Amino acid sequence: MNGKFLVVDKSILPDYLEKVIEVRNLLAEDKVQNVSEAVKIVGISRSTYYKYKDFVFLPSDNALGKKALISLMLEHEKGALSEVLNFLSSVNCNIITINQNIPINNVASVVISFEISSTSLPPEDVVHELKKIKYVKMSKLLAFE
Repeated sequence: MNGKFLVVDKSILPDYLEKVIEVRNLLAEDKVQNVSEAVKIVGISRSTYYKYKDFVFLPSDNALGKKALISLMLEHEKGALSEVLNFLSSVNCNIITINQNIPINNVASVVISFEISSTSLPPEDVVHELKKIKYVKMSKLLAFE
C-alpha cells in the first residue's frame, strides 16, 4: 500500500471531522474573531479542532490532485533553495509560488505551492524526499487539493 491518504465517503466518518473544516472556513472567511468563537458556533472543542485541523481537507471542485502547499525550514546556505527547486522539478512539480522569510538563527522558513497533476510522486512522498536534502531541516505538507 503506498501513501498515507485515503478517499473516504464522509458518511462513515465522525461528524466532528467535518466540523473542523467548518471552523477553518469560518476563520478563513473572517466570520468569527477567533478559534474559541468558531468552535462554539459549530459545537466542537478547541482541542478537537487543534488535533485535526492539519489533517482534514475537502477537495476543491474538479481540482483533486492538482495543487499542494508545503512548508520547509532551510539552512541559510548558498544553493539550499535551489536544491529544493531542482528536486521538485525532477519529479515534475510545477512551482506556483515561493514565499521565503529572512533567516533567523541561520534557518529560513519557506512555503512553496506547486501543481502536482504531472508529478511522479504523491504529495506525502514529495515531502518525505525533501527531508533527505542536505539543507532541509523540516518539511511538512500543509494542504493539497
